Amino acid sequence: MAKTTDSGSRTLISDAQIGRGRGRVFYWIVLVAVVLVFTLVFIGPLYWMVTGALKSGQEIARTPPTLFPKHPEASNYSDAWNNLNLGKLMFNTFYYAAGAVIFQLIFDTAAAYALSKLRPIFGNVVLGLMLATLMIPAMVLIVPQYVTAIDLPVVHLSLLDSPWAIWLPLIANAFNIFLLKRFFDSIPEDLMAAAMVDGASPLRTLWSIILPMSRPILGVVSIFGVTAVWKDFLWPKLVMPSTETQTLSVGIYAFSGGSPMNVVVAASVIAAIPTVVIFLIFQRNIMAGLTTGSLKG
Repeated sequence: MAKTTDSGSRTLISDAQIGRGRGRVFYWIVLVAVVLVFTLVFIGPLYWMVTGALKSGQEIARTPPTLFPKHPEASNYSDAWNNLNLGKLMFNTFYYAAGAVIFQLIFDTAAAYALSKLRPIFGNVVLGLMLATLMIPAMVLIVPQYVTAIDLPVVHLSLLDSPWAIWLPLIANAFNIFLLKRFFDSIPEDLMAAAMVDGASPLRTLWSIILPMSRPILGVVSIFGVTAVWKDFLWPKLVMPSTETQTLSVGIYAFSGGSPMNVVVAASVIAAIPTVVIFLIFQRNIMAGLTTGSLKG
């Protein structure tokens, strides 16, 4: 039965029960068990990938698998870097990710600002239609997107092996627009009114007032854009058939056909390092950007 604590909030177990002998022991057992289970679920695959990259080909294929590499082979990483040409693949992926972030920040910010502060006619209808696209499975859109990419309407150009084939589908991101709009909604209207009194145009207000206050959410959108390009496989596989324009995920997949599994795993570790580093550096910005603006003050 739910209990009410002194602070007035209802909890499953009261503070008095937790403070008793058996209640305290039960509480810590459940807490430790839950933490350990979720830690294994999330850290387990990462641990297997890192240790597997140090194993020999025979050891990584052994059943049951070993927890620790018996004879670590650090040369797997150098073999993966040289044989797979990871430097070229990583440059391609960074290039595509940088372009996607720039275009998303420009167009998604403009759309969110218009819907939040300029309030055009039927703005809520447009926002609702954009959010409705989030209900459509991404796989359903693959065929029409690919048909568009191989023969761009009006101009009749093929976007295959062009970075625009990756950038254009990512520009209009309904989730990012909604995220930015919610943040812009939390910015007081008094600032907008003061800017109008001073004679600032809507574009000037966006540049001088809105954007400087929106650095946390802009950082979140940037990180989402980078990770979306970095982890995507199917779309780059379709529109980047040339080996010179492949991304990391596609290049590693192509390399895995007749290559030792330990070298492929080492390549996967190298490919995962940049995104892990980005998260560790900007994790506070991510949480601040996602929570700021969720409540109006």
